[in-house]
Amino acid sequence: MDEASKQPVLPRTWRPRAVRWVAYGLALLIVATLTVLAAIMPGEWGPMDRFLMVGTGLAIAAALHLLARPRLVASEEGVTVVNSIRTHVLTWAEVVDIRMPVGEPWPSMDLSDGTTLAVMGIQSADGGTARRGLAEFRALLRDRGEAQEPGHS
Repeated sequence: MDEASKQPVLPRTWRPRAVRWVAYGLALLIVATLTVLAAIMPGEWGPMDRFLMVGTGLAIAAALHLLARPRLVASEEGVTVVNSIRTHVLTWAEVVDIRMPVGEPWPSMDLSDGTTLAVMGIQSADGGTARRGLAEFRALLRDRGEAQEPGHS
């Protein structure tokens, strides 16, 4: 964070911690286990059987990567929200607000077109880290987001 303004230095990326550790750790364990099993299987197991066993582990690891992939990136140009499957590139003016009600797994962004967007890059499972990340992003949004309407403070 920039001490003069108490805001993060841009570009800034927020990623969930707990989910990433679990997903990548489990992926590594599964791939390693299935690789060892493929190597020690009896002789009647052919090369294709062994290949498919390792391939299954890699497919599971790829699915787990989708859980670990989310992030929120703020830059001078705008905001990039990377969720499990889709990536959304937004300008600062398109983001109206971000909120994370108690009990929700991740925040939601209110967008200028009236829609909302899940932001899986900050996850409530991370506790204080998630609250700090949300506060940092809100501070950036106050400075870079759409201007206040007249009569509102």
